Amino acid sequence: MLNWLAMSRARFISFEGIDGCGKTTQLNLMAERLRARGVNFIATREPGSTPIGQEIRKILLDSKTTGLTSAGEVLLYYASRIQNVEQVIKPALAAGKLVLCDRFNDASWAYQGFGRQLGVEFLRILDDLVLDGFHPDHTLIIDIDVETSVKRAQRRNTAQTYDENRFETEAREFFERVREGYGWLQRREPSRFFQINGNRPVEAVHADIATLFDEWLE
Repeated sequence: MLNWLAMSRARFISFEGIDGCGKTTQLNLMAERLRARGVNFIATREPGSTPIGQEIRKILLDSKTTGLTSAGEVLLYYASRIQNVEQVIKPALAAGKLVLCDRFNDASWAYQGFGRQLGVEFLRILDDLVLDGFHPDHTLIIDIDVETSVKRAQRRNTAQTYDENRFETEAREFFERVREGYGWLQRREPSRFFQINGNRPVEAVHADIATLFDEWLE
């Protein structure tokens, strides 16, 4: 007999937004809430979450990485992504687990398609080839203005003991395009994307996200 509760919770939910939006903080808060409620889940991130993905993450996010082309950048992201899908995400879903992911393919549409200006057709072809239609069931976009984004990212990077600052060297215009990309994604697929105002206290943002999760899981 199928476990209806397990099947109903075998969903894939991603957290998105421009740098400094607070998505990682919100994912961690939701993980604590789910753990307290006994929900069977895993949390993963991109790039990373597999041995190969971790090595790719070092290349992509280290500020010492120079000379990487926009096409090379997005191909590395998808290389890490398919490892995560096949080794982590799909097995977890097959086991009836809820999957939380810190960024997924929508980040590439926003960052490389719009930010790097590779274009949506390039991303559509690549996405179809690599993922073949596999995408999150629900995606939260935590939206903040670019000025707040830059300030938060700078504070975060100052506190870190490791270097993942490569994108923080980009001009303001780059992040404006990325934010525009997330807006385009939401308009393109409004049934999957949920925009959350991130220009508020952490607790207020978490309350809105918790309400959405309650609807999805109950």
